Amino acid sequence: MTIETNITKMFGIKHPIFSAAMGPFYTTDLCVAVSEAGGLGVLSHTTIKRGDDIGTEASTSSARLGADAVEAMKENMKFVVEHTDKPFGFNIRTSRNEVQADKLCSEIPKFIMENPKIRDQCIYALTSAGSSRKLPESKSFQELKKKSEIKHFHVAPALWLADKCVASGVDGMVVTGGEGGGHQSYEKVSTLVLLQQVQKKHPGFPVIACGGFATGAGFAAALSMGAGGIAMGSRFIASKDAEFNENYKGVVPPSKASDTVLVTGALGPIRLWKNEYSLHHGLVEDKQAKIAEEQKVAKMSREDLIKEFIATANAYLAAYRGDVNSGAVLLGQSIGVIDSIESVSDIINDIVSEAESLLKSAAGYIK
Repeated sequence: MTIETNITKMFGIKHPIFSAAMGPFYTTDLCVAVSEAGGLGVLSHTTIKRGDDIGTEASTSSARLGADAVEAMKENMKFVVEHTDKPFGFNIRTSRNEVQADKLCSEIPKFIMENPKIRDQCIYALTSAGSSRKLPESKSFQELKKKSEIKHFHVAPALWLADKCVASGVDGMVVTGGEGGGHQSYEKVSTLVLLQQVQKKHPGFPVIACGGFATGAGFAAALSMGAGGIAMGSRFIASKDAEFNENYKGVVPPSKASDTVLVTGALGPIRLWKNEYSLHHGLVEDKQAKIAEEQKVAKMSREDLIKEFIATANAYLAAYRGDVNSGAVLLGQSIGVIDSIESVSDIINDIVSEAESLLKSAAGYIK
């Protein structure tokens, strides 16, 4: 038995299960594993460097500023097609704070067109944390759309943002609620409610649900609510295939759903695992307060601004490299239902099998 949805048909994949975007980290191995297992792996918007020089002030500041984001994406794509012949996707954060967002939206479509194997396999472009119009307004992406099967989805963490996605002509949305790890919206609406809102206002629009999914029960619930698939972050971080440090993965199985907290991030509220770092960061309560904070930052000297960037970058890098006490550990509330670290293939197979069983059982309620 297989689960066939509008998303599996759109992308020609076996299982409608995607890896979530997890920038600024490398997720090349994870991307390959998810695609190989029948889902669709997604390359993150990577703004860190590999190697032992990560901890130096110069390399950390340039990495946070996105100095190598374009070249990193190109190298990541080449890696993927060398290790799998399955479909995959990539993420670009389109926030005005992302220094290289415009260049990524222009240069990466050109790179894809110049590489036939990548063009054939890279069929999913996901934008997030900014405008849903930035990528489709790129002339190179417009040309890529004409010459390939690529589809553009944008992350919608609130109903008004879902409205903007539809108005901008995206091919689909990743509807993500406040349970998820990483950046969230100020509305703090749960995935359960947000999916209902989007389904009610935009029935039939292609939707991938994200935020709080880690089991077959969650997968079945998302499908029952009109989503065509799910994207998972925390569940795939806690896998044998992910590049994350073992210490990072290890905090997941023993944690409870209440072991995360929303704090102030570079792009708005961000959900982190509770530790020394997150518990010493406050939360900007609303968008107006965040704008006021950005205006304050805009008046900072370049020297002070770089120090802020370095501090933020170091927090992410520290966690990625294994410091789960003073680093920023991005995880969602789904850690409360994850009790083991498994291979990606086992994770996907178990989730699909459980969902199939639950959906068959639910169908029995209809007389």
